[in-house]
Amino acid sequence: MEEGTELKSQSQVGLVDTLQLHFAKQQLIASKSTISSKSANVISQKSVLQEQLKTTNLEKTRIRNMYSENAATKRQVDEIEGKVKVIEEQIKSVGTQNAPIVNDLKSIDVQIEKINDQITKSKIMNPINGTVLTKYAEPGEITAFVKPLYKIADLSEMTLRIYVSETQLSKIKVGQRVTVKIDGEKDMKSYAGTLSWIASAAEFTPKIIQTKEERVNLVYAAKVNVKNDGNLKIGMPAEMWIN
Repeated sequence: MEEGTELKSQSQVGLVDTLQLHFAKQQLIASKSTISSKSANVISQKSVLQEQLKTTNLEKTRIRNMYSENAATKRQVDEIEGKVKVIEEQIKSVGTQNAPIVNDLKSIDVQIEKINDQITKSKIMNPINGTVLTKYAEPGEITAFVKPLYKIADLSEMTLRIYVSETQLSKIKVGQRVTVKIDGEKDMKSYAGTLSWIASAAEFTPKIIQTKEERVNLVYAAKVNVKNDGNLKIGMPAEMWIN
């Protein structure tokens, strides 16, 4: 990016070093994979126990039917019911073991999202459509926090700052169409402009006004927006003419 370069809004113009963030993210992903395998093992155990419970419940039903026909003893019924309760408790225990594993996975997901957010914010995005006026930093250069990297302005529309006297104030209003003129080779060149702002309070005429007599007068500042055809430059003198 050089001075005079035209940039689009939200285009990426730089990137803060994210190597350490990348390593931290990869470490979290590896940890998540390890913990996920533990969770898979627990879930597998639970599936085995659920199959055992299913088979044992069938056996329980068969023995109860036999008992009702005096083909089985009360002891056999108690034993099969006890076996069912043991398997059910084992399933609850396995589910309890998996709960902290699930919480660990959620915690890692949150940490990964935080790193992703930091990586996203490490991208330096250009804020507006405009032209680079001044460059303050070079690629790879170490810069301080909040130090600007470049100065940019939207030159497609320029703002002319003018000053009007109290007697002229009643002739202008916000939104009014006016003519802005700049010096040309032979005649003054004209542009259509719109008054966008008028100060609510008077001030002394700025020192850029040439004569001492004019500088002691109170004036009102105002701004005129003008479409730029490429000939208008920042800081150049211009005049506002009321149509």
